[in-house]
Amino acid sequence: MNPPEEKAWMKKIQTGDQKAFEMLFHKYYGNLCLYATKILNNNEAAEEVVQDFFVKFWGKREQINIDTSIKNYVFRSIRNLCLNHIKHNDVKENYIKNSENDIQSNIDFEEHFIEVDLVQKIEESINSLPEKRREIFRLSREEGLKYREIAEKLNISIKTVEAQMSLAIKNLREKLKDYKHFLMLFFILFKRTN
Repeated sequence: MNPPEEKAWMKKIQTGDQKAFEMLFHKYYGNLCLYATKILNNNEAAEEVVQDFFVKFWGKREQINIDTSIKNYVFRSIRNLCLNHIKHNDVKENYIKNSENDIQSNIDFEEHFIEVDLVQKIEESINSLPEKRREIFRLSREEGLKYREIAEKLNISIKTVEAQMSLAIKNLREKLKDYKHFLMLFFILFKRTN
């Protein structure tokens, strides 16, 4: 198609001739999709870019000014749209990555302070137990002694050790109820076979 014919064709499209636009669409759509796929390495994204191009082309047909051939114009436009698509996706991926890192560092930060706070509260709660109960609890949970060994060491019955341990755990659960999600872990970590 020579330049005067192309100009006449473009003039028809600009004045709203749908048949002329459909001709343009059918003439280039397949090749533009192949071209976009080579750039984007993704069929669906390529088709989306090409379809968007034609929708926008029709919408702005009156303002479009083609200096070169229609073929050059449409292929150059698709190339630019593909590069914008890649740039947009890179920005989106970087944003998602950075957001994930920020979220993760905030979680780590919060967990660190919750852990520090929890350790302090556990220590305060253990220290607030009655003296004998505190001693039995520490021998069991911190030194890892079995109930029988605690009973022998303190010269008391195993039943007393069991009762005091049960009361100690009940007291701690009550005092640390705000940390119930972490408490389960605490009791599992310090659990001993008795």
